[in-house]
Amino acid sequence: MKPHHKLKVWKKSRTFVKHIYELTSKLPDAEKFGLTSQMRRAAISIPSNIAEGAGRNNHKEFIHFLRISQGSIAELETQILIGQDLGHFKNTTIQALLDELDEISKMVIGLQKSLREK
Repeated sequence: MKPHHKLKVWKKSRTFVKHIYELTSKLPDAEKFGLTSQMRRAAISIPSNIAEGAGRNNHKEFIHFLRISQGSIAELETQILIGQDLGHFKNTTIQALLDELDEISKMVIGLQKSLREK
């Protein structure tokens, strides 16, 4: 089994990508190359960087890739809020996603802390 396959945060962030794809599929066609593309790339970046870092077998490098994931989390949160500002998303629709994204963020931060202590 590959090292990232064992990580709950990697599994949870993969599921989250699916939620973002479902959300962005409802955006207007005019957003296809804008918000839709940006949000999907940011979402995919989260588990991708967790996997890449875990595959390095080096704590320092892993932490580096977790920081990139954390940046993607902040980017995606901003994009979700911009979508809301533009009237594309309702509060009720996105609040659960923002809560889930916050949980993933806490897991990434916790993993970073755990790796620094080793």
